Amino acid sequence: MSTTSFSLAYGTGQETFSCLSTFDSFGIREPEQVITERIFRQRLDAALAGGGLDLTQPAVVVADKTRLCGYPQYLPVLLEALEAHGADSLRIRIYIAYGTHPPQSDDESEKAYGVVFHRYHWIQHRCDRDRFIDQGTTRRGTPVRLRADIRQASCVVTFGAISHHYFAGFGGGRKLIFPGLGEKSAIYRNHGLFIDPDHRRLTSGCRSGLLDGNPLAEDLDEYESFRSADLAVHGILDSRGRVCDLLVGRGVEHFRQACARHAFNCEGHPEKPYDLVVASCGGSPKDINFIQSHKALHNAAAFVRDGGRLILLAQCRDGIGSQTFLPWFQLGGWDAAFDRLAENYVGNGGTALAMMAKLQRIRISLVTALDPDQAAMIGLEVWSPARVQEYLGRHTGSLAVIANASLVVKKTI
Repeated sequence: MSTTSFSLAYGTGQETFSCLSTFDSFGIREPEQVITERIFRQRLDAALAGGGLDLTQPAVVVADKTRLCGYPQYLPVLLEALEAHGADSLRIRIYIAYGTHPPQSDDESEKAYGVVFHRYHWIQHRCDRDRFIDQGTTRRGTPVRLRADIRQASCVVTFGAISHHYFAGFGGGRKLIFPGLGEKSAIYRNHGLFIDPDHRRLTSGCRSGLLDGNPLAEDLDEYESFRSADLAVHGILDSRGRVCDLLVGRGVEHFRQACARHAFNCEGHPEKPYDLVVASCGGSPKDINFIQSHKALHNAAAFVRDGGRLILLAQCRDGIGSQTFLPWFQLGGWDAAFDRLAENYVGNGGTALAMMAKLQRIRISLVTALDPDQAAMIGLEVWSPARVQEYLGRHTGSLAVIANASLVVKKTI
C-alpha cells in the first residue's frame, strides 16, 4: 500500500511524517505580494498629505517579538515618511506594545526591529509600572486608563499585523493601544469578559473571527473611542510571516476591512470534524512558548471531533511563556479555577480555562521541548516524532493536516 508524506514546521526546522490513509489539508489562501517600500511610502505620503496630523510629538506603536510585521524593512519607511512631513526624529517615541507580556532583551529587539532600534527613542511598556491617567469606564466596567505620555502625544500611529484572536475576534490594529499599552488591571477586566459566570462557561460570543456579538470585542470598540490611532498601518501576512500588504488608514471601518481581508485568507471550512488532526503552529516564533502556541492549539482543536485527538508540533523553546498560567492547574480542576477566575480575573486564567475546556472534549499530544512535568500538569501528553509516526501508521479514521494552525481558523458561522 502506498504512503503519503507531509512535513510540518517545528521551531526553525521541520519534521516529516507518512501515513497510509488519505488526509485533508488545510492552509491559508496565500495573499498576493503587492507591497513594496515604494508603494508603502506612496500610501503614507497620501495619508499624511495636507498636514492633517500634528507631528510635533508623535508616538509610534509596534508589536513585540511574538507578533512581527516586517519591521526591519518597513518601519524605516514609516519613520522617514513622518520626518518628511515635519516630524523631528528626536521627538518621535516608539512604543513596544507588550500588554502583559514580559519585556524583550535588546538583542531580541534589534532582531525584531532592525537598525532603527538604535536610532530612535524606544519605550518598553510596563503594564504595572508606567504612569496612567483615568479617562472613565466602559459600559461593561473596564476602566479606561491611558498612558500619560500617549495621552499627551500629538498623534498616535499604530503599525502591526492583523491576526485572529481566540477570544477577542481579531488581534492587531486597535489592540496595539489597548491592551498593548494598557494598565494591568484594566486589561484583566476586559479579558474577564471571556468568563460567563451566570452560565458557568466561557462566553460563547468570544470567538476567533467574530466582532459583532462578541462582548469582549465590543468592549474594545468602546475603549478605542477614548483614544484611537490617528493613523493605522495594518499588515496582511502570508503563511511564512512575510508582509504581503500594508493597509494605511484610520478608523473602525478601516480596521474591519483589514480583518475581512485576513479572514478571507485564513478561515477554513471543514465539512465535518476529524478523528485526528496533526498540526503545526507554523514554526518559530509562533511556537516560541506555550502561551503563543496555544493560539494554534485552540484553532486546530476546533477541527477535531468530540473524543478525537489533536497532535500539535510546538517547540516552546522559551518554556511556558508566563508565570501566571500553570498555577491555575494546581487548583483542583475546572470548577475551582472557574470560581477563582470569575471572582478575580488575573494572568493567563482565561487561556488556562480554555485549555481545560479543550481537554474535556479531546485528547491532545504535543511534540515539544516543553518540560514533560509541566505538560503533564496541564494535561498534555508529550510525544516524540517517532511516536507520532507510529500512531499515524496505525490510524484508520479521518485525518486532517494543518501546516500553519496559528493562522488557519475554522470559520465562525
